[in-house]
Amino acid sequence: MTDLLLPPDEASLAEAVREAAAARLPLAIEGNGTRRASLRPVQAARTLSTRGLTGITLNKPAELVLSARTGTPMPEIEAALAAQGQMLPAEPPDFSALFGADRPATLGGMVAAHLSGPRRIGPGGALRDQVLGVRAVTGDGEVIRSGGRVHKNVTGLDLCKLLAGSHGTLGVLTEITLKLAPRPEGSLTLAVRVAELAAGVRALSAGLGSPFGVSGAALLPRGAPGLGLDGPVALLRLEDFFQFLPHRAGALRGLLAGHGTVSLVEGEDSLALWRAVRDAALLEAAPEQAVWRLSVKPTAAPGVARALEDGFGARLLLDWGGGLVWVAGPATEAAHRAVMAAAQAARGTFTLFRAPDSLRAAVPVVPEEPAALAAIGARVKAVMDPMGILNPGRLRA
Repeated sequence: MTDLLLPPDEASLAEAVREAAAARLPLAIEGNGTRRASLRPVQAARTLSTRGLTGITLNKPAELVLSARTGTPMPEIEAALAAQGQMLPAEPPDFSALFGADRPATLGGMVAAHLSGPRRIGPGGALRDQVLGVRAVTGDGEVIRSGGRVHKNVTGLDLCKLLAGSHGTLGVLTEITLKLAPRPEGSLTLAVRVAELAAGVRALSAGLGSPFGVSGAALLPRGAPGLGLDGPVALLRLEDFFQFLPHRAGALRGLLAGHGTVSLVEGEDSLALWRAVRDAALLEAAPEQAVWRLSVKPTAAPGVARALEDGFGARLLLDWGGGLVWVAGPATEAAHRAVMAAAQAARGTFTLFRAPDSLRAAVPVVPEEPAALAAIGARVKAVMDPMGILNPGRLRA
């Protein structure tokens, strides 16, 4: 059992990091610890949690800007935005159920992992593109600030994008300012029953290439039995004011008619369907299984899916027009080697997203970096965390 540090504010957190750096004692950095079973296990005697840093510190609905401390639970932020008819454009997922967590994810954990939902396919849909500013503590205990609290901002080096997706290895985020968007009034889904996955990817591509503003494009190899959708089925989401949805849906339905039988999913059923896609709930991964995320060209996704289904009976879910492939299978090194091989053959990347400690400690959890990129990363790490105390070994041994 590791010692848990719960600083109540940024100053106390910075002091805790300074003390650890002086003693060269590594720290496991987390929010609510909802994704401890992701990536490599961190070897540290003490855990530094940001869950004591909570609360929305700035909310300007008219300017579409919100700031919050990084330990703030995501449901608290989403509830505040829903009350004012707004949302986070990246549609960040909730993986609490996937990891069996009894606490909700925090804002800091979401940004540190750079997790985006189905809207990632749209312009500016990546979470890091919506981070306007951050406050953070470096590995030597220095408090830094990057960006600001306005949309047009050119102050300093863009550390926001550097820290988003760094998994707590470069700094401990303490406050984040986000760009917001109006919440769509209505949502509906066109479900296209297709003969096989390649046909499904073609249907998704046709919808994404249309002028009708598709905001979600997923492919369910096994369908969605709860909604009477037999697989494989391609899903395309439209969001708009209620009065405009019927016309757009009718036009898109005509475009997709040649790809398979098209049906509509509307109202709460559509919203629930995309929450299940967003949170990878439709993957239906058993608790003992490992879960991987692969990023590939959409046209390569059907081949990846076939290889993994044939290799170990993988369960699959495709999002982002086929560019994101969720995979669930046995938590074995043989299955992991098959996933790595499939990603390499497709010239894509992989992440071991959930697995037992024993597997995560024994295998690469992300691809090896080219030497030039690894050298740049090492130089950045040396500046941001000179003692190497922040989440050591989280991404690579």
